[in-house]
Amino acid sequence: MARLPSPAAGNGAAAQLRQALAQARTQWRALSERDRLALGVVGVLLGLLLAWSVLLAPALRTLKAAPAELEALELELQRMQAQAQEARLLHGASPVPPAQATAALKASVEHLGSTARLNLVGDRATVTLADIAPPALQAWLAEVRAAARARPVEAQLTRSPRGFTGTLVLVVGGGA
Repeated sequence: MARLPSPAAGNGAAAQLRQALAQARTQWRALSERDRLALGVVGVLLGLLLAWSVLLAPALRTLKAAPAELEALELELQRMQAQAQEARLLHGASPVPPAQATAALKASVEHLGSTARLNLVGDRATVTLADIAPPALQAWLAEVRAAARARPVEAQLTRSPRGFTGTLVLVVGGGA
């Protein structure tokens, strides 16, 4: 059966603490004035170090890093607002006729050169990419979205040091 601590056990710990404090006072009084001064200075220095490490240094680091983080967040917000504006414009734009969308898609793939091949089946276009650089892929996707109103519905891409390789399936002429 478990035993609950008795109030006397708590008094015992308090008594031991009082005894340890009395012993520390006795030892403190036994020290010379010079030793007490040295220990006091060391205590103050340790207190200052602790205050610096726990309170001041983290706050100063945060204050120092805040302007750069705010600037990065502001740039991210501007980029997101630009994307939202572009999405609104594309949503409100009139659909591109299928023939014109297909022609725009073919022209954009030709601009990529040997890094891309196009296969059209109905309203779906499968583009096979080979080692296309990320900026070129990003620019191409933006061009396809704006000119052909094509939107990717499936992507199987792998990234290597030379760029992206894989396939993209696009829906062409959906007006989306």
